Amino acid sequence: MVHWWYTFLAAMPTSKKRLNLTLPKDLAVFLKKISLRDDMPQAAKALELIERGLEMEEGEFTEKFVAEVKRRSKHDKLIPAEKVFKKLW
Repeated sequence: MVHWWYTFLAAMPTSKKRLNLTLPKDLAVFLKKISLRDDMPQAAKALELIERGLEMEEGEFTEKFVAEVKRRSKHDKLIPAEKVFKKLW
């Protein structure tokens, strides 16, 4: 029996970025356990954890940036962007 419909299906590319990861054994076991605990696919759980980690990273960056802006005083010498761009180009 031949399934001809396989040959007629057009490849549907996804709009999502795919990422191939190789996990150390301990992380793979942990991911499997928490995905079973939360009753969700491992890929979905991994995506959720990556999103949380990126939010934390963004928060750290924002805190450091705000602290740096507050640290600067009116007497600090800042270089105007126009001057920097003229030297770069």
